[in-house]
Amino acid sequence: MKRSPRDLKRYTAGERANHWLVAITFVLLALSGLAFFHPAFFPLTQLFGGGPWTRILHPYIGVVMALGFVLMVIRFWRLNIMRARDRQWIKEAPKLVTEVHHVMPEQDKYNGGQKALFWLLVASMLGLTISGVLMWRAWWNLPVELVRASVVLHAVSAFALFGLIILHIYAAIWTRGTLRAMVYGTVNRAWAKYHHPIWYRRMTGEKD
Repeated sequence: MKRSPRDLKRYTAGERANHWLVAITFVLLALSGLAFFHPAFFPLTQLFGGGPWTRILHPYIGVVMALGFVLMVIRFWRLNIMRARDRQWIKEAPKLVTEVHHVMPEQDKYNGGQKALFWLLVASMLGLTISGVLMWRAWWNLPVELVRASVVLHAVSAFALFGLIILHIYAAIWTRGTLRAMVYGTVNRAWAKYHHPIWYRRMTGEKD
């Protein structure tokens, strides 16, 4: 992928490492979680050394993912505060399919859709983490009713997260040039000016 010294830094090495840590642990958790969700997926336990090892590793991998996600929230929550222009962007989002991009409200580093996705991911991860802790019988013995409710919340939160991640991946592929930012940490100036003009002007000092 061709890069230029004039490219804009979008993510630091630490931010990219944080993102890929969460992404890798998500894949591991999705595979091991599916193995216990339905018997048809149980063969996936062989990826982790069999059923017992999968059962042991799943919650510990979950702890790593939760901690990594907390770090991401600390890094990015201020950048994802919803503002009037972001709500307007969400309202106008259907136009992205039928009209040219310039009809959309100008956006900063993240657009309204990315910000909405961020907070939905936070909600899903919160549900997963709380329910996962309550289900972790290796550490405490809670009333069975509470554990059963936690299992339901865990499954709902997991499938919500799974759907949101698919949407995230699709949007990253659909918006050409986005994946480059999380691989190399940079984007070209044309991409930045087209998709995030407010951020572009702040980064370059240009007025227009």
